[in-house]
Amino acid sequence: MKLITTLVFVLLLAIPLNGFGQKTAQEKLTDLEKQKEKITLQEKKALKEEVKAINDKLTLGEITEQEAQQLKEEVAKKRAMNIENRLAIIDNKIALLERNNGEYLELDSLQNVERLMISIGGDDGEGTKIFGIRFDDRKNKPVKYDRRTYSDFVMAIGLNNALIDGESLSDSPYKIGGSRFFEMGVQWRTRVFKESNWLRFHYGFSFQFNGLKPDNNQFFVQNGNQTTLQEFDRELTKSKLRMDNLVFPIHFEFGPSRLFKSEEKIRYSLRKQFRVGLGAYGGFNIGTRQKLKYSLDGEKIKDKLKRDYNTSDLIYGLSAYAGFDNTVLYVKYDLNPIFKDAVVDQHNISLGLRFDLD
Repeated sequence: MKLITTLVFVLLLAIPLNGFGQKTAQEKLTDLEKQKEKITLQEKKALKEEVKAINDKLTLGEITEQEAQQLKEEVAKKRAMNIENRLAIIDNKIALLERNNGEYLELDSLQNVERLMISIGGDDGEGTKIFGIRFDDRKNKPVKYDRRTYSDFVMAIGLNNALIDGESLSDSPYKIGGSRFFEMGVQWRTRVFKESNWLRFHYGFSFQFNGLKPDNNQFFVQNGNQTTLQEFDRELTKSKLRMDNLVFPIHFEFGPSRLFKSEEKIRYSLRKQFRVGLGAYGGFNIGTRQKLKYSLDGEKIKDKLKRDYNTSDLIYGLSAYAGFDNTVLYVKYDLNPIFKDAVVDQHNISLGLRFDLD
């Protein structure tokens, strides 16, 4: 429903309202004159980038000096013709406005406003993207030749449990299949080296929701600075402790990528590529609560108890992932104990799937 509402809102923004925000003939002419100045600057900047790329090839020994000179002459000629043709288009628009007192018919009325273009794209797109919808302003913004930083929405889900000092995971008092975790956040990934994408630095923030479901009809009881498991005096249909954390993960990611290169831009894509990430995270606990469900005198009772249960305030740990495309196997381990000052330390551990939604 939210997605539909967003789309409707964007479409409404793209519809021109007659009578509102209309520019005068002189304002339109002034805008066109400014466009002529931008055209020359834009084409010269593009030529500079192309010449730099040719020089780089020459330095690497990929082409000879003669080939480099020929390529430079070709791109210079192309950019000069681009300037000439684009300026001619603007001059024709100016003449059209002057001849028709600032008004003329257009095939597409949407050209009269600064419109939002919606596109569902991949790694090589431009513009601002929210939840997979790209709000594209490329019409007035020059394309950046090389983007070293990209952003992704991250979501992870899987099994959660605890490693207890002196005990194996099979002896855990928490349900193996019933205890789960969920994580969502935003990450930025930056190419470490200028000319290679085999190493990326990932950083961002995430909300982690770690759940523990005690076995054998037990629940958590806080006695002073100690939190222990005790048997409930009635049959529990649900017993769960949830710890909500805000953390800031950092990872170094290794793996191949595909290079897409054109005269206007170069982009590195991770689509259908294998990758491995190693890193850590740190943050703090933002809430702990326990949920109990049971029956009393034929009535179903749901208790939601919000206390700190002596859980650690500071959260820090190690994490890693490996996988293909935007789906990876994900594991994280808290180095901090779950409960402060506990007689026996317990450390949260999670295993699941992570999805990087670009």
